[in-house]
Amino acid sequence: MRMNEGVEWALHSCVNLTWMDSGEAVTAARLAAFYELPTAYLNKQLQALARAGILTSTSGPRGGFRLARAPKDISVLDVVTAIEGPEEAFRCEGILSKGPNGREDVDYRKHCVISQSMRKADLAWRKELAGQTIAEIAETVEKRFPGTPGGVRNRFANLRT
Repeated sequence: MRMNEGVEWALHSCVNLTWMDSGEAVTAARLAAFYELPTAYLNKQLQALARAGILTSTSGPRGGFRLARAPKDISVLDVVTAIEGPEEAFRCEGILSKGPNGREDVDYRKHCVISQSMRKADLAWRKELAGQTIAEIAETVEKRFPGTPGGVRNRFANLRT
């Protein structure tokens, strides 16, 4: 399974927003410039996060994006789902119904061993992502690289966009 690069961008943006001074919004252009990303494409990801209630978006001269909830209340799964959608990675098409002894009246999504195995793996993956928060990621970064929060604030303060 391969996730859209927007997931990585969205996660980094959320973590960086945790370190902004209270109430400070950051524009899509500044968030994009931080990692030299295309502004229009990052803005689509940020808008998806806003629709999901992860970010708030404010227009105007002091506008931009900020976290809509406390970082401890935003799971990695919340971000992934906002960008990728809620669908399972594996989609059982019920091809067994077309094979030998196949039946149209059987829900192979429930009876197929392959489908069950893939759903079990998908649930484990989602459980793991749901168990990690943006706050925990930020805390880990801060422990490993203590200067990061200040460095992020300084970089945003000095970006010209």
